[in-house]
Amino acid sequence: MLVIWIIGGPGCGKGTQCEKIINKYGFVHLSSGDLLREEVASGSPRGADLSKLMSQGLFVPTEVVLTLIKERIEKAKQENPNLKGVLIDGYPRELDQGLQFEKTVGPVDIVIYFEVANETLIKRLLGRAAAASVKREDDNEETIKKRIEIFNEKNGKIVEHYGSKVKKIVAEGDINDIFQEVTKCIDPLLKC
Repeated sequence: MLVIWIIGGPGCGKGTQCEKIINKYGFVHLSSGDLLREEVASGSPRGADLSKLMSQGLFVPTEVVLTLIKERIEKAKQENPNLKGVLIDGYPRELDQGLQFEKTVGPVDIVIYFEVANETLIKRLLGRAAAASVKREDDNEETIKKRIEIFNEKNGKIVEHYGSKVKKIVAEGDINDIFQEVTKCIDPLLKC
C-alpha cells in the first residue's frame, strides 16, 4: 500500500487535487485536522482531552496525531484489504513530524509538493476570504503572509531531507493540467 504525503502552502490547491486523486485511485484520504475534529466529536475520553487542548489554542502532541492516523490506516485496511494507497493531506508540517511518522506509522513512498509562488498564494487566500460567508480573524493579508513565511521555512527542511521522494508540481495553472502531473507521479508506483 502506498503512503503519499501531500504538502504545499496554504491555498496551493491540496484539497482540490486530493479529491481528484481519491476519485481516480480510490485511496483513503486522511487530514490530521479532520481526524482531530472527528475524535473530539466522538465524545471519547481522548476527544475530551483534545477538545481542552484545542480550545486553549494549544498544539496537539504529534504522538496523538500519529496514533489517530495509524488507527485510521489500520481500520481502512481492515475494511478494504485491497486498498492501494493512503493520502496524508497537509502532513507533515515540519521535518520532526515526518521523521516521527516514519518511526510510528511506516515509511512514506512519495511526497507530492504543490509549489506555488507566495504572491499567488496570497491572492488565492484573500480571494477565498472575500468569497466566504463567514469571516475569520486570520483572513487578512498580514496573517496570511506570516502563515506562508512559516510554511516556507519549515517545508524547506522536509523537501531537503526527503530529496528524491519529493515530486514538485508547479500548481499555478489549470486544475486538470496539474492533476495530469500528479498522475505522472503516482501511476508508475502502482505498476510496480
